[in-house]
Amino acid sequence: MRLYDTARRQVVPFAPGEVVSMYTCGITPYDSAHLGHAAVYLTYDVLQRRLRDLGHRTLCVRNITDVDDDILRKARELGVHYLDLAAGEIARFDADMEALGLLRAYSEPRATSAIADILGFIGMVLDTGHAYRAGGAVYFDVTSFPRFGQVSHLERDEMIGLAAIRGGRPEDPFKDDPLDFVLWQPSAPGEPSWESLWGPGRPGWHIECSALAMRELGTTIDLHGGGTDLIFPHHECESAQSEAATGSVFVRHWMHVGMVGLGGEKMSKSLGNLVFVHELLEQGHDPSAIRLALLSQSYRRPWEWKDSMLEDAEGRLDRWRAAGRGGAALEAVRAKLDDDLDTPGAIEAIDEEAGAGRGVGEAASLLGVRL
Repeated sequence: MRLYDTARRQVVPFAPGEVVSMYTCGITPYDSAHLGHAAVYLTYDVLQRRLRDLGHRTLCVRNITDVDDDILRKARELGVHYLDLAAGEIARFDADMEALGLLRAYSEPRATSAIADILGFIGMVLDTGHAYRAGGAVYFDVTSFPRFGQVSHLERDEMIGLAAIRGGRPEDPFKDDPLDFVLWQPSAPGEPSWESLWGPGRPGWHIECSALAMRELGTTIDLHGGGTDLIFPHHECESAQSEAATGSVFVRHWMHVGMVGLGGEKMSKSLGNLVFVHELLEQGHDPSAIRLALLSQSYRRPWEWKDSMLEDAEGRLDRWRAAGRGGAALEAVRAKLDDDLDTPGAIEAIDEEAGAGRGVGEAASLLGVRL
């Protein structure tokens, strides 16, 4: 199998051991899952299916960020407790992903379950000289880590620009450097707070994933992923603080999924240009057709959602089902998935066999499509 590695910026062999450790950044449960989310999680689902088909055991951890700026802000707007908001959205997300046929995650740890781990991890970063205290917070010192930028390969000005729009707060007056990022921060009035050696507060966003990934999977993991919008700052910061603390490689392979757009813009909660999975299901669309529509696009390139994609997928699903069960196209699909998870190519291979009237059930199953 060969997959594109974000940090190495090329397609490289992916040859893990018998057990494959994977960490994918999960939801911040303050709103429903849209098709951009589904495209990300379906990508790692198909990857797991092929790895299992090859004889591997996969351990995929998908975290839940149940305390951060976004969920606290939405809870205040709604006048509800942030954990009550999280509970409702997690339940809806789980129902959506189950409907789409996702394999169950090995673990779905919540950030609030790992405060003790986070505190210990921050202590490690401080002890190794890569962090400092200021203004009641603890910050990671990017100048102490020469490999900062090894995942994203961005220029400094690009990093500062992205940090400004993605919660990095480069203007924070307590920072020694605009790119330094928070590990622990004082809680604002009304926000949840935990005691620490550095004063009461709550964790920063990036430290949560490092602590959860290492708690669940160990110091070094085989593959880490999420949407391309997480490359910087989130995954860059995760990588830096993790390797600074342990002295070991944090991630062997970085795999990111391109953004899904609608109306010329990336689907995002801030813009409101969203197509929700639960709405499509409520409209009576077959979950397998939704899955097929999303898998018809290359996983690592940005693309635009059109309703016609779902119509095409429903017609394709009918043709596959008419062709019946059988093993046609299975080897072709395996070869396509081994070539940088080429799901569009895999779908074309199945189309060809189904069009000839040969059963394609086994090949469809490898894509997680139920016939």
